[in-house]
Amino acid sequence: MQYIAPIGIGILYALLMSLVREQHRRRLNAVMVAGGGAAYLSGGMGGWEFPFTALLTYVAFRGLESWTWIGIGRLPHTAWDVAHRVKGDPIIPFAHTSSLGCANCDPVIALWCLRGGPSLIGLVRDRRRTEHREPTPTTG
Repeated sequence: MQYIAPIGIGILYALLMSLVREQHRRRLNAVMVAGGGAAYLSGGMGGWEFPFTALLTYVAFRGLESWTWIGIGRLPHTAWDVAHRVKGDPIIPFAHTSSLGCANCDPVIALWCLRGGPSLIGLVRDRRRTEHREPTPTTG
């Protein structure tokens, strides 16, 4: 369950973000990347926390205008989650496996971002419309 639930959380994140209007969705996700960069400050990795935070701040800044940068920003955070699982403190101090969960959740969100952060609700709605269309008669 500790591997499946984070994947579901990543999908739920994308679904909830689908409720945010497209014009704001990318920028909100860029802010989330920046916050993710600072989530581990004082997390047991010493001075390495600061360059990591600076890197993700830069990536988040680039992400203000690019879904690709946002998706890229989720990937080093995944690696940082793994490093914290092995050596540092968990991202949530009272949840020992929280860094592992985050490491499983972030790639799901990264894939969604690398696809351009589409509205999953809109994709489902469009698919249903396509399936329910009546076939057009062919002439021949």
